[in-house]
Amino acid sequence: MGIIILLLVVIRYVNRRFSALPPFPATMSSRERAAASASELVLYTLLFVQPLVGWGMLSAARYPIVLYGPLHLPPILPHSVMLYAFLRRTHTVLAYLLFLAFIAHFGAILFHTFVGRDGLFSRMAPWRVRAR
Repeated sequence: MGIIILLLVVIRYVNRRFSALPPFPATMSSRERAAASASELVLYTLLFVQPLVGWGMLSAARYPIVLYGPLHLPPILPHSVMLYAFLRRTHTVLAYLLFLAFIAHFGAILFHTFVGRDGLFSRMAPWRVRAR
């Protein structure tokens, strides 16, 4: 599951780099714009790092990662029980951080959609993205 998420995040990030987003609504303050940009960066970072930490954790435990049938991912870290324990804890902490970042981002979207009514959701909708 993590490898699928990693692939989707890479595809989404590449797509994001080649498309321009509409501007932020005029009602958003500079602090809100900075928070929205930082939130996006945090989400992309966590969605990219989380599967890599999971892959490293399973590699350190010598657990085979089967993609399909005989197709396996190679280990990216050496076998080490201590490294596995550290990465397992790290994977858990990152999962909680990802959940909190998602909830904060989603809460901000709901606020701007239903309270502020400033059209922020239409800015995020995929059918509004234009090529650069």
